[in-house]
Amino acid sequence: MKRVLIFMMVGAIVGAVAASFIVPPVLGWYNEPGAISPGKQVETLCNIPELIRYTSSRLLRGQLIGAAIGALVFLFPGILSARRQPRGVPATVPPSAA
Repeated sequence: MKRVLIFMMVGAIVGAVAASFIVPPVLGWYNEPGAISPGKQVETLCNIPELIRYTSSRLLRGQLIGAAIGALVFLFPGILSARRQPRGVPATVPPSAA
């Protein structure tokens, strides 16, 4: 059981790190305003504190989802690894002194 939990923890960390690299470009692409007319800059007004809260919450949510997916993906190799682990030798009972 310990080995499975270790695999899941490693998977969660790998998933969170992967999300840290994947989510910011996706957020940038998703929130990029479209051009109204070619060659003209898009004018936008935004509430900076709200934008920061939105972006931070989305990044943290993406990391949480990545960690959960990583933990689930690494669960199966952990189970397979734990099944291959040799079982401990049962302790022998000393003969009774009668």
